[in-house]
Formats: sequence, C-alpha cells, structure tokens
Amino acid sequence: MRERDLPIPSHFDAARVGKVWRVAYEDRAAEARSWAREHDITPAADDDRRACLLLVDVQNTFCIPGFELFVAGRSGTGAVDDNRRLCEFVYRNLGSISRMTVTLDTHRPIQIFHAIFFVDADGRHPPPFTLITAEDVESGRWRGNPAAAAALGETPESLQKHLSHYARALRAGDRYALTIWPYHAMLGGIGHALVSAVEEAIFFHSVARVSQPDFQVKGDNPLTESYSVLGPEVLSDAVGRPVAHTNHALIRALNEYDAVIVAGQAKSHCVAWTVSDLLDRIVGRLPDATGKVYLLEDCTSPVVVPDTIDYTAEADAAFGRFRDAGMHVVRSTTPLSQWPGILGHQRVFKPGTERLP
Repeated sequence: MRERDLPIPSHFDAARVGKVWRVAYEDRAAEARSWAREHDITPAADDDRRACLLLVDVQNTFCIPGFELFVAGRSGTGAVDDNRRLCEFVYRNLGSISRMTVTLDTHRPIQIFHAIFFVDADGRHPPPFTLITAEDVESGRWRGNPAAAAALGETPESLQKHLSHYARALRAGDRYALTIWPYHAMLGGIGHALVSAVEEAIFFHSVARVSQPDFQVKGDNPLTESYSVLGPEVLSDAVGRPVAHTNHALIRALNEYDAVIVAGQAKSHCVAWTVSDLLDRIVGRLPDATGKVYLLEDCTSPVVVPDTIDYTAEADAAFGRFRDAGMHVVRSTTPLSQWPGILGHQRVFKPGTERLP
C-alpha cells in the first residue's frame, strides 16, 4: 500500500460522468500498465496493509439523470457529483486501494417491491413509491397478484400469508415500510450496468494493480428486498422456511482487510443498510474494529423525490449513528495521510485487533 496522492489520468473526463458510453478497454489497459510503471504502482498482492473499496450499486439506474431511480439528493445532481468525486478518489489513491468489491442491484419484473406483485380490489396495481403496511395487506387494501403467485410457483393463499408475515417482520425489525419502487436495475438492461466512468476507473485500477474486482449480485430474490449486500430484509416466510440467506462469504472476505472504504448509492437505503449490517457484525464482538470502516460522505446521496419522499434526515441519522459507533465519516478530497485510524497518521488499534470479526 502506497499512501500518496497520484495525478488524475488524462483519459478521465469529469464532464462525461453523467453519461453512458463504451469503455475502451484495450486503450485503458495499455495506459494502466504504463501508468503503473511511471508511478511505481506495485501489484496489490504486495500490499502490507490491505484496503477494500466497497462500491454499492453504482449503476446507471441510480446514477444517470433520466434513469429509473436517479439518486438526485436535494441538490438535484447528487449521484453525478458523487461519482465524479469517486472516480477522482480512485485515481488519486490507486496505490492504496488493494481491491474493489462492487455490488450490483439486480432485479426482474415480478418482485415484491414492483407494482405487478400487488393488486387492489379492482385489480389495479399500486403506483411507484406507494408504501404498503401490514395493515394494508391484512385489510385487503393491497393483496398479492394471483397471476404473480403462479409465476413464482406459489398459490394466492401462500403468497398472501407471506406478504402479511413480511410486512409485520419489517415493522418488528424497525426497517423501512415495504416500498413499491419503479422498475429498475433490470437484469440484462442498460440500467443494470455500472456507470461508464466508474466502470472505467474500476477497470483501470484492476489492470494497474493486477487486482481482480469482486462483483456481488444482490436483490434478485423475488420474495424479499435486499437493500444490504450482506443480507436481505426478511430471511424466512410465514412458516419459517428460509427465502434468502445472509451473505456470510462476503462478510468473511471483508474480514480479511485492514480497512474497508464505503461509497455508492443510495445513502439512505443500500449504503445505510449495508453499513448497518456491517456494524451489527462488529459491535459486541470487537468494538475497536469499527474504526477500520471509512464512509465517503461526499460520494453518496439520499433518495429524494420532490413532493413525494425525502430520506435525507434518515440518511444523516444513520451516518451519525455509524460515526458514534466509531466508524470514520470522511471526505474523498482529504488525503489519506490525514485520515484518522489505520489508513492515516494514527494507528489506533492494539495488536491482534486489526481484523473485522
């Protein structure tokens, strides 16, 4: 790990971050190899301290204006500004990032948070951003679409039982109410793809540091939401059968890093719940290890839909809780040498406590 700022490569064009285009892989690969030689960037396998950059759902569907769930934040340009800073962070700190773990929100049409899954008494589907509570399900205001039940191998009765159990479980777990989201991150579609500028930065890093990126698919289970890459919102159905599983493999992988840096979208949802799950796996087992987690506060934005929903307060409250627990909320523009903890000028951990549990 080489903790020094590097220049931004000439191929990076900040004006194109909010657009979709094809990455010129062969050109970038040649430039990355040359860049590594010019700046004495060594393979990640040689790092004495290993840092993972965890990128949450940096996909067109969330990050490009005009796409289905563009995360605008209150500024109106949130995810575009976040990704410009994120790309610059990657290039400046190429020698300090050992590996990138990239999550991909991945959906099909018939899922529990899409309109086709529900109907009312007149057979109408709920509009986007409808919140469905346990009372809504149990009163019959919204019920499972019988055709959707058949498509998933369920009966209308079993689907309805699951929905009632699911909505109650969300409330009992202090999670967000079940939200009907616009169709987004559709598997095989352009919205599912990574933002071009971020994909290019990931590819450039991979070649320059000879480090294979780790891609984590999440959200493809039709019977539960999966804001967090570490685990779904609800694990079992009405009779206790598992419908999804905790991502123990990724938890173990993150355990191997000396530092985990988190960025992506959205601050109020997939980033917040991923970090919350990570926190729950640390506190009570090795509290000091929370200091190895760094949250890039200027590379993430909350879900805001004018005159409809605004999760800014919830996002800020979550980051406040993470900070209070010992995680570092930092800015991408601050040199790593000025960050607290293991990546910066202060080594705050005792010997033997430098791994996430």
